[in-house]
Amino acid sequence: MTLVTFIIPVRHQANSNDWPSLKRRLAQTIASISGQSNGNWRGVIVANEGADLPDLPPNFSAERVTFPPNPLYDLHSAEREQVYEAVRLDKGRRILTGMLSARDTRFFMIVDDDDFVSANIVDFAARNSDANGWKIDRGYLWSEGGRLLLHHNDFANFCGTSLIIRSDLYRLPATFEQAEADYIKSMLGSHVRIGKLLSEAGSPLGSLPFRGAIYRVGHSGAHSKSSNLLRTHFLNRSVLTHPRQLLGNLSRVRPLDRNLRNEFFGARAAR
Repeated sequence: MTLVTFIIPVRHQANSNDWPSLKRRLAQTIASISGQSNGNWRGVIVANEGADLPDLPPNFSAERVTFPPNPLYDLHSAEREQVYEAVRLDKGRRILTGMLSARDTRFFMIVDDDDFVSANIVDFAARNSDANGWKIDRGYLWSEGGRLLLHHNDFANFCGTSLIIRSDLYRLPATFEQAEADYIKSMLGSHVRIGKLLSEAGSPLGSLPFRGAIYRVGHSGAHSKSSNLLRTHFLNRSVLTHPRQLLGNLSRVRPLDRNLRNEFFGARAAR
């Protein structure tokens, strides 16, 4: 049995305004996952037929789907909650497809196609394989190309790349067709809802005891429309007029040094 399976759902190519950039970021996410210090893992990328994907290294495979483009993908195109529901359904269907192709795994981790994960996740899961799973409460924010990271201590409520969950707790259906829309949206398409649902069912998630992921923010392909770190945390009027908040943000800054590159950017795998 595989210990951890990483599932990467990729949007329909018609929902991307710059596929070459998406492909480049996806390749970086693949490299990040491939840096795991424990080799008992696999990665599954779920993408539409015809989508041009990066070359896949060992341990990775692609599941192809024929789902149509999401007509409510753009946050500016409709009411915000309608958009979120449409994204949850589209993303959840892709995740379900990936999970059904990799049932023989102890844990699943869903990874957004532009984020980075710690090289220590699989090794930690191996030493705690009886656990329900973990939320990544502490992580980092990073603006593409930047030399600084920002600590974020409510990471699981902010970033989708934040859950490692024992596979049986998902209660996967026997077939894709048996999955109801509410299940797909709440258990698979929403990283916020599932923690509460599991806790109410008597299977609460623990908190990963180290910073487990990096959320890449502020690039043109970010669906969340997240903003550049400098603009949101240091150079906006709200922060500049509250010196205590500015100092607090400065205290959370850390340089992107060699150790962090080795841990998150796949440098270990490249050696």
